[in-house]
Amino acid sequence: MVTVRAPATSANLGSGFDVFGAALGRPADVLHVEKAERTTIEVTGVGSDFIPEDPDGNTVGAVAEALEAPAHIHIDKGVRPASGLGSSAASAAGAALALNELYDRGLTREELVPIAAEGEAVVSGDAHADNVAPSLMGGFTIVRDDGVTQVDASIPVVTCLPEIVVSTLDARRVVPDGARMEQLVETVSNAATLTVGMTRNDPKMVGMGMDDAIVTPARAELIDGYDAVREAAFESGATGVTISGAGPAVIAACYKSDRRSIATAMIDAFERADIDARAYQTEIGSGAEIV
Repeated sequence: MVTVRAPATSANLGSGFDVFGAALGRPADVLHVEKAERTTIEVTGVGSDFIPEDPDGNTVGAVAEALEAPAHIHIDKGVRPASGLGSSAASAAGAALALNELYDRGLTREELVPIAAEGEAVVSGDAHADNVAPSLMGGFTIVRDDGVTQVDASIPVVTCLPEIVVSTLDARRVVPDGARMEQLVETVSNAATLTVGMTRNDPKMVGMGMDDAIVTPARAELIDGYDAVREAAFESGATGVTISGAGPAVIAACYKSDRRSIATAMIDAFERADIDARAYQTEIGSGAEIV
């Protein structure tokens, strides 16, 4: 048997739609995988009632098929589905790493990224790698058609998850079809700033680079209380705030000393909108690991 811990992730980070991703210290999925004649899946943990155990409808089933590695896979969910924290990607990444080890396939983590992305396609309809890449490789990742660039960043963050659901499909439907030239220039500037901030482990630069005038405003309409939560986080010391992935989670970059006050402020702001929420005081961290 192989046991893998696969971390939650935050994709986009504001200015890097479908390109940027970051591994989070917590929460995480834990997968227990053992060889079998055919693939079977068991799911427990947070949101498990809403996750199919049929291999044809679960991200890990597609990964097992792609690797030609049938197994019994027990997923203990720590990352809530439909959270904006890469729930399906954590399971797919964990399964890819575990099956690669179990069957001695000898693939690198970067080589496993497109395989895990095939699992993501089961959920979103497209094989996006912006969540599976950081879950496998850790740190901050930049996904291109020809591969992944990874930076071992360590930036303190707070992720606040409200008790509402935003589906990935709905979040993609509201993405604008076009943008003005000044918006594109601003986005490129912010994305470059964020990238340099990650290489320098500079929370201020990362926060400045999270601003986005194209995708985030459209998606914010799907998250009740978002504007108030964002303002509360900034008032408590956040250097940057944006929607995590497709939402509804909200992520704030910050200095470590401010994490607790930011977490409290974000939860309180959601509560003023009559929405329960929880916050994770964490950081950009390592990728999936064999336990």
